[in-house]
Amino acid sequence: MPLLANTPVEKMTGPYARRWWALLVLCLSLLITVMANTSLIVAAPDMTTDLGLSSSDLQWVVDSYTVPYAALMLVLGAIGDKYSRRGALVLGLLIFAGGSVMGSMVDETSLVIVARAIMGVGAAVVMPATLSLVVATFPRSERAKAITAWAATSGVAVAVGPLVSGWLLEDHAWGSTFLINVPISLLAVVGALALVPPSKAQGMGRIDYVGGLLSIVSVGSLIYAAIEGPHSGWGAGPVTAAVIAGVGLAAFVAWELRHPHPMLNVRRFALRPFTGSMLAVMFFFFGMFAVLYYSTQFLQFVLGYDALDTGLRLLPLGGAVFLGSAVTGMLTPKLGVKVMVVTGLVIGTAGMFLLTQIDKGSTYGDFLTPLMMLGLALGLAISPATDTIMGSFPESELGVGGGVNDTALELGGALGIAVLGSLLGTAYRDELTDLVGNRLPGEAMEIAKDSVGAGLAVAQRVAQDPSAGPQQAQAAVDAVHQAFAHGVAQTSLIGGIIMAAGTLIVLTVMPGRRGFAKSAEPGAEKGAGTAASEAATAREHTGSTR
Repeated sequence: MPLLANTPVEKMTGPYARRWWALLVLCLSLLITVMANTSLIVAAPDMTTDLGLSSSDLQWVVDSYTVPYAALMLVLGAIGDKYSRRGALVLGLLIFAGGSVMGSMVDETSLVIVARAIMGVGAAVVMPATLSLVVATFPRSERAKAITAWAATSGVAVAVGPLVSGWLLEDHAWGSTFLINVPISLLAVVGALALVPPSKAQGMGRIDYVGGLLSIVSVGSLIYAAIEGPHSGWGAGPVTAAVIAGVGLAAFVAWELRHPHPMLNVRRFALRPFTGSMLAVMFFFFGMFAVLYYSTQFLQFVLGYDALDTGLRLLPLGGAVFLGSAVTGMLTPKLGVKVMVVTGLVIGTAGMFLLTQIDKGSTYGDFLTPLMMLGLALGLAISPATDTIMGSFPESELGVGGGVNDTALELGGALGIAVLGSLLGTAYRDELTDLVGNRLPGEAMEIAKDSVGAGLAVAQRVAQDPSAGPQQAQAAVDAVHQAFAHGVAQTSLIGGIIMAAGTLIVLTVMPGRRGFAKSAEPGAEKGAGTAASEAATAREHTGSTR
């Protein structure tokens, strides 16, 4: 058996013998890119204290990873298709590891932001490459199982990231949450060379770089506006970014419709299975990332759990993702994609609405059921939705398909944290103002309104003030806790309404099993029983072959 996997997938006469080991490497690569986004949520308090981060600084430490991650995936997926999907994976892992090394060594806010941005570029190469390699390596009859494992990994990483981060923070500084990525990345590089076969598109024409540039400008500007507008106000910067995003999107569509070999065939959005699945992925991660964002804060700041305890209490979410993934693997071939995706959305929406019952006296038990419902929902719906999206692309565009799926995922998560995070901050500030009134000096009150962490820091100062006393300090703590609990409840109500609207939209857009069959490509494998075979793109609609 050769030490390196050198035979390209395209030249194999049968299924690749070590494909399940290759899947393990691809899932490991995916795991660390998603963990890099969620682990920082638990490390944020230590970083804030050590670096003296303002609320705006912390937001950009988090989101400097998200902007290049989401904006570049479509283009980098196409480049991987053209030249080498495995080469893209290895290069992305090395870039990701380099950014992680930098992040572990610097002690200035601006440099941490730069390091996170470099990691985001690496992740934008890795994530679409993993999905395109999964689809390219596995025969159609096994793709649903492989994609289910891939999708389950992305969901589990949401819970594992905070756990690993919390474990490291028990004995190490926050830089360790960056450094842990390095050995895992290098292990994945070795595994990729040894176990993942080379793959690239056959007969692919020139890359549509103009369309790629327009997609980068559009998505990047949209995410910047979504992050900065709700947080800092709709001043000149966010408004300009929103206008650029709108104009860029219109230009992108117009260009792609006229280009003989577009970066993304936008006519594909006329296919209801594809569009419905894209919307489902966006709405799921809109809710999931937002709930994770404010649940971890409640567990740490209101209930007083440390980083490791918080990570441990998020593990049931990962277990629920595994359960949902196992169930969907059995039921999707029998019930169809639409039933599973809409069922998942309904369960996730109900979980979001349960969080409207949170108040100052809530315990971890009040979060456990909603978190498990969201995990179950994710496991049920994401793999059939992802399978449908990837089944809508020809073999020559698997990297683009992975980029489209992952852009929807990351865009949904970024919008969830930006929009619902902003609503949470507003509700918290308004409630704290009503509770405290003029009982705190003006400057202290402004600091306390910045975030729940800042509010508790102000309360601690009150406790140290001889003129105040423990009763006034406890009153300040109670007010901060109550204000944040109120913010969680109000934000969950709005989030639940948005998720419910998304569920209705997906229910309307996504066709039943007959609609999937009409969209299927002539000659698709019969009896595969997978979403990919249900949703293969119609040749007459897209002009592509498989």
